[in-house]
Amino acid sequence: MCGIAGYLGKKRIKESDLSNTLSLMRNRGPDFSDVYSLKINDNCGIHLLHSRLSIIDLHKRSNQPFFKDNYVLIFNGEIYNFLELKKNLINKGIHLQTNSDTEVLLNYYILYGEDCVSHFDGMWSFAIYDIKNKKLFLSRDRFAEKPMYYYKCEDGFYFGSEVKFIKSLVKESLEINVEKVNKFLSFGARSLFKDNQSFFRNIFLLKNSENLICDINLNLKKKKYWNPNPKINSKINIHEAIEHSTLLLSNTIKLRMRSDVDTAFLLSGGIDSGGIVSIAGNTMSKKINTYSIIDNDERYNESQNIKKITDTVKCNNKIINTSKNNFIDKLKKIINYHQSPVFTLAQYLHWELMSEIKKDGIKVVISGVAADEMFSGYYDHYLIHLSLFKDNNEKFLINQSLWNKYINPHIRNPIFKESKLFINNPKFRDYIYDNSKNLSKYLINASALKFEEENYSTNIFSNRRMNELFNETVPAILNNEDLNSMMNSIENRSPFLSKELFDFCFSLPPEILIQKGFSKYILRESLKNHLNEEVRLDRQKKGFNCSILSLINFKDKEIQDYLLDKNSEIFNYINFDQFKNIFKEDLNQNYLNKFLFSFVSTKMFLDQNNI
Repeated sequence: MCGIAGYLGKKRIKESDLSNTLSLMRNRGPDFSDVYSLKINDNCGIHLLHSRLSIIDLHKRSNQPFFKDNYVLIFNGEIYNFLELKKNLINKGIHLQTNSDTEVLLNYYILYGEDCVSHFDGMWSFAIYDIKNKKLFLSRDRFAEKPMYYYKCEDGFYFGSEVKFIKSLVKESLEINVEKVNKFLSFGARSLFKDNQSFFRNIFLLKNSENLICDINLNLKKKKYWNPNPKINSKINIHEAIEHSTLLLSNTIKLRMRSDVDTAFLLSGGIDSGGIVSIAGNTMSKKINTYSIIDNDERYNESQNIKKITDTVKCNNKIINTSKNNFIDKLKKIINYHQSPVFTLAQYLHWELMSEIKKDGIKVVISGVAADEMFSGYYDHYLIHLSLFKDNNEKFLINQSLWNKYINPHIRNPIFKESKLFINNPKFRDYIYDNSKNLSKYLINASALKFEEENYSTNIFSNRRMNELFNETVPAILNNEDLNSMMNSIENRSPFLSKELFDFCFSLPPEILIQKGFSKYILRESLKNHLNEEVRLDRQKKGFNCSILSLINFKDKEIQDYLLDKNSEIFNYINFDQFKNIFKEDLNQNYLNKFLFSFVSTKMFLDQNNI
């Protein structure tokens, strides 16, 4: 994991500005940094900046910018299958000078051009400059694990792993994206990645599985190199599905444990991270390190399951407890680094974990992101699953009975209490933007955003999960977790984000993903003989979260004065007279928890960028 930034255009960027930008990149790559600069002609030049966090082949021979023949590479991420790809290069008679995935990546580009990415199992954002053909090539991985921002203006094309790298090179004030702020306050994190805009006007994100080419005339050409279109395999049975899932999980976790530095695991009490830890514990010869965060609010407290997992695996576990101590100061610091609001309470908790892990000198962390989307783990998935049996009354009644017995008692959201929700209205999606209608009274200009989803599949179950994976839940998590981990010079890895695993999960007949009242049935069965049995069979979903009341005391006069400062930019978006009464509401309501955090986070972001 590293930091990258660059510029192609007619402006002459000062050495001091390049140096300042490298300083800003130090968190992403504290081990080495350098710049490649080239005057292409009288009207155009290029700068490629890199800061290295050494994970694979720690030797200086793998430092970047990395050169071969007429090509220069700066790369952020990991190509997990680089050892397998390396064998192919050697068989072709190509001599390699390092043991790094960086050298493998560049050689694959030289061999296969833009199509090189189809060979990679990994996470990446990288830029390659072709000196001979005067062409800049950028690419981002299939699931958008690694960020790539870009900005084009009259004088040139800028790009970078973080917004502030671009701002540092541009050396001009950039406007806040008012529409993005309104969208976030109105609809929350799930609305943010349905487009490629950032919180600054005209700074955009390269989207998942996109390549971009920029020539010296600043012509941009984007291409989607992977369009997920899995075909359902109606012939596979449950036993075959479980057997193949077990094999794929073992392989993807093994690949993502490749590292020349110490690795730790994030552990909640669920089957996703618990399953990864359990498989890793059976794979690694030494005791593994795990980290957990506990909220005293019983809705989110998973300490019992965490203990069951760690006792079974016999792994080290460090527990952090949620606290009000310095919450405001910590959040301000995070937002200043992110150059955007922090999207959810869960992402604040993730930062707390990263901060603790950094103290122990660990540079790689593995988490369970995206298992719910891959294997079907959310409460609305049950109801969509029930709708699959609308034309088979016998199967519907059997599954409805299981839902009533095992799932309904755990559901807090009244919307999900209706078993025929998606039978009566297959297009119902009001719950995606949690209580946005109720929240609109607090907003001066509530966003008029109409909910839309991509059409990836004609199957409602598959399509909903792919929208969560590519446009809603997962992109927001990955964006914040990348920034949280890199702020602490840590690489964050997600074993469930594997193309092979994706192709398999979305080829399974949707009917078999939920069985016997169990979500993620195939995953649970795959974890038999690995994960603690009580945890594996626990149907209650708590999720990685906490109450905002565990972090901030809204009754504190000083806190209220801070939040109700009429001079704050936030009250250009929020109706002050309406908002001041929010503290009289029941703040334990989930949608108010989320909204209050969005308010606090956005207020800090706007105050910091009030120019």
